[in-house]
Amino acid sequence: MTTVEMKDTQLYDKIFGSIAASNIGSSMGAMVETWDPDRIKEKYGVLDKLEGYCHYKAYQRKPGTTEDGIERQRLMVSAIHDKNGRITAEDLKQVWLRDINPDNFNVQMEPCDEILYKLAASGLPAGYVGNYSDYMGIVSFARSCHPIGLINACNPYQAYLDTWDVGRLYQPLHAYGLDWSTVTSAGIAEAMRPTATIDSVVDAAMRYVSQPVRDELERALEASKNKSSIEELLPWFYEHYNGVGTPYCFSMGNEIITKALCLFYVAKGDPEQLVIGAVNFGRDTDCLAAVASGLGGALRGASTLRKEWIETVDDAMTTNPYTVSRRSLSEMSQVIYEGVLNERSKALAHAEEVASLIK
Repeated sequence: MTTVEMKDTQLYDKIFGSIAASNIGSSMGAMVETWDPDRIKEKYGVLDKLEGYCHYKAYQRKPGTTEDGIERQRLMVSAIHDKNGRITAEDLKQVWLRDINPDNFNVQMEPCDEILYKLAASGLPAGYVGNYSDYMGIVSFARSCHPIGLINACNPYQAYLDTWDVGRLYQPLHAYGLDWSTVTSAGIAEAMRPTATIDSVVDAAMRYVSQPVRDELERALEASKNKSSIEELLPWFYEHYNGVGTPYCFSMGNEIITKALCLFYVAKGDPEQLVIGAVNFGRDTDCLAAVASGLGGALRGASTLRKEWIETVDDAMTTNPYTVSRRSLSEMSQVIYEGVLNERSKALAHAEEVASLIK
């Protein structure tokens, strides 16, 4: 199927919406990562455009350049490309070993990923790598696992199962890091349904988590009721999530994913509103924007995303010397689209085999 034909389908539009929104949000959010809302407001008023910035103080990035979270996302897309469908932790590990340049840690990729890469390169089985994460509960996988939800379009349960497999490269099975990741992946898989609603996405996102995670999400969602804008959420969230002074204190899964689901709920899934609202929310703005707008893009598609945002991100990727993949947003989306179609073909063939046994 050609790219033109794919762009005429709701399936492609939803995939592209999620991928494009998460990339845009990551780039714009990286410009002000760790800032508080007052500082953002003082400099930009409302930040709603892509500009150059310096991340890790390593190199000056062109407007639209993405960051470490999107590198993880791109690695997953490459694994999906190689399999033409759903992936395992071992599939992703092999892509790590092939595509990651270890010199790019602390440049384009996070230090928290470096130890995991070295363990994978040492020959440790993929399913054990995440046991040795230095930062249990960090949002690194939860903020980048959009492809796991998208390849399992309309099947939140399978997205949940795949998250607990693939995510073992990033996090141990305890400490809730993978629970928080399933909120992203299962929510996106549900958002892909043609009949999905805000409530159905929130319900699916919370369906498979353990009770402590559910309790935290429900508390925040209750506080978000009757709020008419993302800005109205600021006082409550800054009262409850305000840690400073330790590594990745802004970037724990419980904080980012809880915020993202509540922003998605209040903004009614509008991708553009979620990009802007999240990048002006302060703290870990790039991760928050990636998750919230990725959920919105899967639900609403790409129609509200500004063309100049998409073009700026694509332009930056063509010349990025440090990225693991230079696929454009549409090329990334096409990989996932073709994988979904292949998974559909396999499911139909399996259903026909089962049906033949009961005739």
